[in-house]
Amino acid sequence: MRSVIRLATLVFVLGAAAGVAFAAAKVKTDYDHSTDFTAIKTFSVKIGTGWGNEIGEKRVLGEVTKAITARGWTEQEGGGADVEAVLHGATDTKRSLNTFYTGGWGGYGYGGWGVGMGSATTTEYVYDIGTLVVDMFDAKSKQLIWRGSASDYISDKAEKNQKTLQSALKKLFLNFPPAPDKKKK
Repeated sequence: MRSVIRLATLVFVLGAAAGVAFAAAKVKTDYDHSTDFTAIKTFSVKIGTGWGNEIGEKRVLGEVTKAITARGWTEQEGGGADVEAVLHGATDTKRSLNTFYTGGWGGYGYGGWGVGMGSATTTEYVYDIGTLVVDMFDAKSKQLIWRGSASDYISDKAEKNQKTLQSALKKLFLNFPPAPDKKKK
């Protein structure tokens, strides 16, 4: 019986961990509705707030550049771009507790109330969340015209993080650049 309980606990914990590992990136975007994004043709991109991993920062710069150029804009280094994209990165360690209860019962039986012994197993799951914020500023006015953020779980495997980044950027730039506001006159 104890081996069945241990197996059920293990299956539950692994299932909970797998559910966390395969969750999709949380993405948010907002923009200045008065900006005419159809007039923008060029951009530059740089790291604003680094996250202490030069290799990762370089990889993110490259992926963001690819994502923006895939939407029709051209990268222009050395000044003179229409838009300056500034990247900010951060990580945060999170903890969650999973408790699995087994056994235990109660009710009226012969001679009164009866209670069986049960057990509870609590497992702590520690994981890192990475957040990338992409701010786009009008190069002339220095006003923020677009902001996107994506948060997801960080793996200890670089290849998995690369795929996660690509998936997050695909979602982040799905409706980019924003279509002209129809209500604007």
